[in-house]
Amino acid sequence: MSPETGGSAGDAREPVLTRAVPVVLCFLMRETPECGTEVLMGLKQTGFGAGRIVTLGGHVEPGESAAQAAVREVFEESGVIVAEADLEHAGTIEFVFPGRPEWDMSTVVFRSRAWVGDPAPSAEIVPAWYPVDGVPYPQMWPDSALWMPEVLAGRGFNAVVTLADDNESVAGIVFS
Repeated sequence: MSPETGGSAGDAREPVLTRAVPVVLCFLMRETPECGTEVLMGLKQTGFGAGRIVTLGGHVEPGESAAQAAVREVFEESGVIVAEADLEHAGTIEFVFPGRPEWDMSTVVFRSRAWVGDPAPSAEIVPAWYPVDGVPYPQMWPDSALWMPEVLAGRGFNAVVTLADDNESVAGIVFS
């Protein structure tokens, strides 16, 4: 999403503020005798974040609720079917990119421990299970290590993450 300009031809054009892009993240979690609690994430193959380990999720399409978007994104990225009724609201994150305001995201985070199917690779994600005590934070966006432990511990949270000018490093995080 990019800012639009207002005014008529010949006017000095000023940006019209646009709201942050609505996004969802969905953490599928399971218990195994070998590893204990695990979380499904995946290696991003294309687009924003390619080459990083990411959580399943993406943009909320026009007319969709956040829960509907989470169900759709999980299926598109992993082939797994999760029901809206099985989604637990875990929190929200406002991502602020001062250097690229068109990247700002308003994110709803869900958890689920119930779904149907086995994760399979898609064009966008190669899914894999990770023990919650062995999450590969160095291969993820730097902000993940600051808020993801809240999700994995089963706690609810709301956060604002402000990125640095490089659009990757974290300038600050505020929990409310």
